[in-house]
Amino acid sequence: MLVASVHGALDQSTPLGHRHPSGLATRASSLEPSAPLVIVPLPGAMDTAIGSIPAASDSASAAATAPSASAPREATLGRHLARRLSEVGARDVFTVPGDFNLTLLDELEAEAGSTGVRLVGCCNELNAAYAADGYARARAGGVGACAVTFTVGGLSAINAVAGAFSENLPVVCVVGGPNSNDYGSNRILHHTIGLPDFTQELRCFQTVTCYQAVVNNLEDAHEQIDTAISTAIRESKPVYISISCNLASIPHPTFSRHPVPFFLSPRLSNQMSLEAAVEAAASFLNKAVKPVLVGGPNMRVSKACKAFVELADACGYPIAVMPSAKGLVPEHHSRFIGTYWGAVSTPFCAEIVESADGYLFAGPIFNDYSSVGYSLLLKKEKAIIVQPERVVIGHGPAFGCVLMKDFLHALATRLKKNTAAYENYRRIYVPPGEPLSSEPGEPLRVNILFKHIQAMLSGNSSVIAETGDSWFNCQKLKLPEGCGYEFQMQYGSIGWSVGATLGYAQAAKDKRVIACIGDGSFQVTAQEVSTMLRWGQNNIIFLINNGGYTIEVEIHDGPYNVIKNWNYTGLVEAFHNGEGKCYTAKVRTEEELKAALKAALGPKEDCLCFIEVIVHKDDTSKELLEWGSRVSAANSRPPNPQ
Repeated sequence: MLVASVHGALDQSTPLGHRHPSGLATRASSLEPSAPLVIVPLPGAMDTAIGSIPAASDSASAAATAPSASAPREATLGRHLARRLSEVGARDVFTVPGDFNLTLLDELEAEAGSTGVRLVGCCNELNAAYAADGYARARAGGVGACAVTFTVGGLSAINAVAGAFSENLPVVCVVGGPNSNDYGSNRILHHTIGLPDFTQELRCFQTVTCYQAVVNNLEDAHEQIDTAISTAIRESKPVYISISCNLASIPHPTFSRHPVPFFLSPRLSNQMSLEAAVEAAASFLNKAVKPVLVGGPNMRVSKACKAFVELADACGYPIAVMPSAKGLVPEHHSRFIGTYWGAVSTPFCAEIVESADGYLFAGPIFNDYSSVGYSLLLKKEKAIIVQPERVVIGHGPAFGCVLMKDFLHALATRLKKNTAAYENYRRIYVPPGEPLSSEPGEPLRVNILFKHIQAMLSGNSSVIAETGDSWFNCQKLKLPEGCGYEFQMQYGSIGWSVGATLGYAQAAKDKRVIACIGDGSFQVTAQEVSTMLRWGQNNIIFLINNGGYTIEVEIHDGPYNVIKNWNYTGLVEAFHNGEGKCYTAKVRTEEELKAALKAALGPKEDCLCFIEVIVHKDDTSKELLEWGSRVSAANSRPPNPQ
């Protein structure tokens, strides 16, 4: 974990032990994980009189009163941040104003004309960070960003930042921090827990970000901002930047009007290790009679999706994906056999994968959810596990410093063509049936709903699936070429999809986002629909109203899984309030659903379309029933004997 707290590095003119304006001593900046910066209060740092304001003698105050003649007035800290965010593709910054970040927001807004950065005001900080998550997903290799206020804002956003960390998404969380003069002053500030220690928020973020910068000095602020953003890109993880509220509008010579563009040294495989890994893997797989390929979610962070498909084309093996990798592999591929998810896999997929005598998993994550309560019928001695920088063959050997993309690309030239497993799949495959037709006026069933959603999909759409039964129903959708797909399986935070839909749609202007959200999840983050309306988005939201937390019911039922029913279409109409374009419909039958879809895809195509689908509380996918019982069994295992 890289940690940097910026209070101005000691330079040649600073005597050792000199009390910096913040009242804290610092070590020089270091980017090595083994040498984190340490903040140590110096003697006398806490001797400020209660309630007094010392003379503005520090460097920040001096800069405020006498800006450098060598820097143009507009080259401020805030505008430097805006230019850097724009460079890495974060053109929309999701914000909630608070007194500590107002000046920073002014500076970001002022730079909109030259950088294209826009502030997207959100209803709360959790949703702002969820939106940054969705934005990063839509921009391949890009960055999402949010800007909130100190502690009350940051700790509200931190749940979404943790989710982005778990999903390997580069999100920049910018926090407006205390005035630089207050560091080390022994004062108690509002928006804190009532202690003169301002590091609570920083310490919370240390475990869910890969780099933290606390900027309360101008001297190396540009370096720390640049390092934070470049680290987010390099590690594909969130970073935290706190900027003192009195610094954002101050110019400094280091804030060049046209900063040097980012350049990240590419990661390289160790060639000897790569060659050895490829040799061992090729020998292993070429001996197998019916090998298969399975793609996992870490292919995204490894930028190895194209290499995975090239390998599949070269070797002739059938290809499947783990559930959290849906959308990373083209489903129109001639040997795509579906989602491998143990007992709840696509029909005939698990049988082929688990009966193989050799399987290569590219970027897998085996957790209790993806393994259906640890019930996968896989054998380690038959597996090659390829992670972003490591390859493990069976029980060993293991090869480090091998990039997944390089490994898959090189392996494609060494494998013999083998279509045996795919031929087996073709022998046992039976096309899926259609759901039973609805009678006129019959209550709408979930399988009928998803039959119609399937028909809507095209290369110009993207699907966002909320945690819950939508996981399983959306997994069964066949994605056309170019159709996007996102869901948050590792973290599984209910309500994620509302903010993520906002962010994804802001980034992917060429897509129409189709979001499938349960009523329980929607109640957590519903208000961000108003922001979608404010920004003219034309998403289609299917609110599946079955009266509660259905996924929790199937794991462990109880009265706490029943929620208060809302008038969801009425709520969205209240958000609309006559401003923007909005279409709502409440559907109970297939006839009503068809009419709503005809409007959403026709005359209301440019509107945000909110369709409340009322279904029976026990109308769930068979996959959820099976998955829920297995996860319940895993959760309820008794303690090991002592």
